[in-house]
Amino acid sequence: MASLDNIHVFTRCVALGSFSSAGRSLGLSAAVVSHRIKMLEQHLGCRLFHRTTRQMRLTEQGAIFHEHCLEIQEAIERAESSVEEASRSPRGSLKITAPLGLGRRVVTPMVAKFRTEFPQINVRFRLSDYLIDLLTESVDVALRMATMQDSSLTMRKIANVDRMLVASPNYLARRGRPQKPEDLFEHECLLLRFPGSEQVRWTLIDAGELRHLPVYGAADADDGDVLTDWAVQGMGIALKPAFEIAEHLKSGALEPVLPDFPPPQVTLGLLHPYPRAMPAKVRAFADMLVPDVRAYLARQAAILV
Repeated sequence: MASLDNIHVFTRCVALGSFSSAGRSLGLSAAVVSHRIKMLEQHLGCRLFHRTTRQMRLTEQGAIFHEHCLEIQEAIERAESSVEEASRSPRGSLKITAPLGLGRRVVTPMVAKFRTEFPQINVRFRLSDYLIDLLTESVDVALRMATMQDSSLTMRKIANVDRMLVASPNYLARRGRPQKPEDLFEHECLLLRFPGSEQVRWTLIDAGELRHLPVYGAADADDGDVLTDWAVQGMGIALKPAFEIAEHLKSGALEPVLPDFPPPQVTLGLLHPYPRAMPAKVRAFADMLVPDVRAYLARQAAILV
């Protein structure tokens, strides 16, 4: 019988596309991963991958074996989850990621409450506005504002989030108020930037159509709260989720820009890589966090009424 550890290495290689990537995600060297795959191939009596210097793809036998391996892993996940449910004591390590703003305001205090109720779960919490790859980083659950693109992930929707362009009154008095989307080309746009970021352009709704505008700014950051602070200080125009700037809008520190050309909504949701059998630890975390996030969003929305 093939080793379950080797099967896990094999499925991670398929998911990430290389031995080195799989090794990094599992804390193993590429040489160890290669040895594990070779052991599987010797046990099965066939090659699992076609490999060149540029790419790696499954053989026909490898594809068949991979399909059954996924069924085995899902069965194990269901078995573990059923035991956890029966004992009513979720346990293990839970790796969580969240954007900086929501993470600081909502998730951080909620984690303390979660650990009190589930002391046998060790929490590994990573805050970042960078979209961390859940599979590569072995993340169990992510709070994310994004369009769902990766079909290997499952999303539990929390809410649709309105966004808007904002700037301070003194910036608008100094530089003028944009009247149409093209006017942004003459303004300082405060950009959320990190490796792989697409925010060198903003998308606005113009007469029901999406318009993608290449924008420029002399200052960018990888932290959305920094952009808010800069906007309040009069450094430029920022594109922000409405809930993050509700207090500033109420106080008058920020004002809407181009309200007739809003950015499209994004979906706020919890993403996890468990398509069928969600582990009890993930379910417990989601069931506690989702109501807290919705309550926070409701409070912020009430500020703007």
